[in-house]
Amino acid sequence: MEYVFPTYARYPIDIVDGEDVHLVDSQGQQYLDFTSGIGVCSFGYSNQLIKDSVDTQAGKVWHTSNLYDSQLQDQVAAKLVEPGMLAFFCNSGTEANEAALKLARKASGKTKVIAFNDSFHGRTYGSLSMTGNPGIKEGFFPLVPSIEFADFDDDAALTQVDNQTAAVILEVIQGEGGVNNAHADWLQAIETKAHQVGALLIIDEVQTGIGRTGTKFAYQNYDLHPDIVTLAKALGNGLPIGAMIGKQELASAFGPGSHGTTFGGNKLSLAAADAVLDQLTPEFLTAVQAKSKSVWAILKNEIAQQSIVTAISGQGLMIGIHLDEQVNVEDIVKALQQDGLLTLSAKHNTLRLLPPLVMNTEELTTGLTKINQILSQFAQTKMEAKS
Repeated sequence: MEYVFPTYARYPIDIVDGEDVHLVDSQGQQYLDFTSGIGVCSFGYSNQLIKDSVDTQAGKVWHTSNLYDSQLQDQVAAKLVEPGMLAFFCNSGTEANEAALKLARKASGKTKVIAFNDSFHGRTYGSLSMTGNPGIKEGFFPLVPSIEFADFDDDAALTQVDNQTAAVILEVIQGEGGVNNAHADWLQAIETKAHQVGALLIIDEVQTGIGRTGTKFAYQNYDLHPDIVTLAKALGNGLPIGAMIGKQELASAFGPGSHGTTFGGNKLSLAAADAVLDQLTPEFLTAVQAKSKSVWAILKNEIAQQSIVTAISGQGLMIGIHLDEQVNVEDIVKALQQDGLLTLSAKHNTLRLLPPLVMNTEELTTGLTKINQILSQFAQTKMEAKS
């Protein structure tokens, strides 16, 4: 790419078309997609209801501004939020987390924020400051002050949450950090401690939300009651939209002039989100849970048995396959691309899978079979190299 900053380490694949859960590159190569555009296109690439909703809105008006009422914003918010909460629409997950940071500090009157090692909340200054990945912060210091880090799923973190804390921000399953699960009792203890000291609990659902783990939000699997929830990715199925959801009692801290966005909550992206949420029914989520059971049976009974697999983590259709350090996960990703399957990597040498939620059990099994075969080949090569 000649005219674009080299911000990304890109694979030499130019995706030009897609249908259902399959993608096609500029060379005509077809792929089964286990990435969903990094957890974005949960409803695939040709969902008719989403296409119809966006097409209808495109025939009316694409953009006005947030100077005017938007019934469509209120309609989507009503479908999105849980009782007693309000929504703020933006363009991305990083913007949602920026809004959450601002709201938490203003509402609490405090500045200290507790975040976690291996977390990922975005790349703008506020969200980057709350991200527990030192490597992506290099060259950007000084960052936003008064943000402290603790180890994820570690009781020692409880001691850092004190009366000076404005908020605790966490992912119930860390995505970019290696698909790291937290235990329910730890999550509940963090929530209890935060609320005891008057701190807000912010749950980042950017990757886990909108059905990825089999529930609307992943925190619902753990009996949590967050004060603020952030999301993006799958909400628009590919159109740029994010949201920060907060308890109604926080509204006074986010009045006119306190925050804003030019494009956030634009009508095209909202039209996509409206169709996504219409399809995120209890029946749909039950189907995701059923497919997940089949997937996890294969993961545990077959893939986990591979000698180069050290652990498998995640929930629902958010999966991390942790590999022996002597095998480079990027080599696995590239080998799977050659075999017509798109996958992802994450920290700590993790093969990450985020297939579209609409993928059927047969297609899921096909992809997992490809993964098992490639892992077996790499395990055999490793064994031969030792002998």
